Amino acid sequence: MSYEYKGKHPYIDETAYVADNVVITGDVTIHARASVWFNTVIRGDVATTIIEEEANIQDNSTLHQSPNVPLHIKKGVTVGHQCLLHSCTIEKNALIGMGSIILDGATIGEGAFIGAGSLVPPGKVIPPNVLALGRPAKVVRKLTEEDLADMDRIRKSYVDKGQYYKSLK
Repeated sequence: MSYEYKGKHPYIDETAYVADNVVITGDVTIHARASVWFNTVIRGDVATTIIEEEANIQDNSTLHQSPNVPLHIKKGVTVGHQCLLHSCTIEKNALIGMGSIILDGATIGEGAFIGAGSLVPPGKVIPPNVLALGRPAKVVRKLTEEDLADMDRIRKSYVDKGQYYKSLK
């Protein structure tokens, strides 16, 4: 379900997949081949949310912002099931593990992996290509080539699944 909010309408690229029971309001842009999965809520009623190409937002996630602080999910990002993202930036090809919370002003570096159930506090910067986890999240190691290949496999599988489900509509 897509709602206008004070003259701002969500924009969803025609190649993006958005499950029928997703709620999207206001100033939200979803780019090509991105996918947004069941029971997710994306509110653009406070600031802008941008979801770039081939990003996937998995089931039961919530995306929102603080006033004048956008939420930006860059190309190829994977956001696991039941995540809460609030006014943060997730750089290209990063993976946010299931049940994680990323708060205002935090930046997740390109290709970084945030372990399941982690909490990234306001303003925290996670460097590129590392595994960070915990509450609060701390960097525990650099990612291996195997880790990065697995993250790429997951991303591609969601692009493919999204396009499959899109073809059923």
